[in-house]
Amino acid sequence: MSSMDDLIRQDLAARPDGILETVAEERGIPMQAVLDCLSPENARRVAGTGFEEIWQELTGWGEITFVVHTRDGVFECKGNVPPGTLGRGYFNIHGDSPIGGHLRMDRCRFVYFIDRPFFGKRSCSVQFVNEDGGVMFKVFVGRNEDRSLKADQLVRFEALRERHRQGV
Repeated sequence: MSSMDDLIRQDLAARPDGILETVAEERGIPMQAVLDCLSPENARRVAGTGFEEIWQELTGWGEITFVVHTRDGVFECKGNVPPGTLGRGYFNIHGDSPIGGHLRMDRCRFVYFIDRPFFGKRSCSVQFVNEDGGVMFKVFVGRNEDRSLKADQLVRFEALRERHRQGV
């Protein structure tokens, strides 16, 4: 374990429900380094080769929150994860959803299943990490009106994470 890992773990212990990107930015490291320092109960990493299978599973979850978080801002979109197909070097997502576009699936190195507190509430997400250690995008388990996690999606999240229990 490196001294940077020790510093990251100290940061996480000081703010156990804080914004992970803040730790990465303050330390000048990619998000993957922070995700890799989360406890095994909070994070499971699997190979990016599972991208298409995991994406397909997400299409059946119903309304989720799709997040792209960069240094310049956070883009959030609520909607169903639409199906996608490979073509011309991209994973093309299309359908009746506000979520759409073209992803470089070949750049997805890892997929993380994250289950941790966020500002005092349990938060569960599937995070797709690129070759550079940056998070491409995140798919969060949706919330009910009372801000609790949607029970049906939570069951699906836990089942998908369990199917990928071997990790990498």
